[in-house]
Amino acid sequence: MGRNTVWHDDNWLLLLQLYLRKPVGTKPLYSREMVNLSMELHIAPQGLQNRMKQLARLQTPRLERIWNTYSKNPERLARAVALLRQMKGFGAADEFYEGVEIQETFDCDFRPLAVDKRFTPAILIIILDLYFQLTPATMVTNTPEVVELARLLKLTPADIVTVLEVFQICDPYLERNEVTLSPLLAPCQRVWQRMSDKEPDQIHSLAEEMKVYFRRK
Repeated sequence: MGRNTVWHDDNWLLLLQLYLRKPVGTKPLYSREMVNLSMELHIAPQGLQNRMKQLARLQTPRLERIWNTYSKNPERLARAVALLRQMKGFGAADEFYEGVEIQETFDCDFRPLAVDKRFTPAILIIILDLYFQLTPATMVTNTPEVVELARLLKLTPADIVTVLEVFQICDPYLERNEVTLSPLLAPCQRVWQRMSDKEPDQIHSLAEEMKVYFRRK
């Protein structure tokens, strides 16, 4: 469930600094830098990306002034951003932001699980996408898709298989009744329930967007 926050004009400086990082332009929804700024501001990437698109179009005289003042002077922009981050109370979402929906699941998606810090809900969603592409017989460590995903997520193939096996227990179509003591069962069940109303292609689209966070240039 979302809630409205107060958007402060100074946040445009943070967005402009990110926008101007090479390659210049609107950043992918789940790029690492976009996610990090979203977590700093407690605003979901969708909200920040919409604001960034407004910035790119210079929709208002205010945005034109910001662009003209800072876009050709990165040192001045860096000083302004540094000062902004030093402001007392910066990051107090109840006072500072407006007009953007906070998705309360967002911050948690990219934070390590308390039960196993190798994983985050975002990683579980990406592995769930792989789950729907494989059969139980191919959910093994030497399957190329498993190896490739492990490399992207900086995990081992055995880690990926562990999660795939837990998802088999969550899957009602497999009718698996065995008991598992895996600490990942509860977070996997939460992800399964959260994604249960989505089609596999919707999960795949979300997973592909989230994978951008884990790609290094």
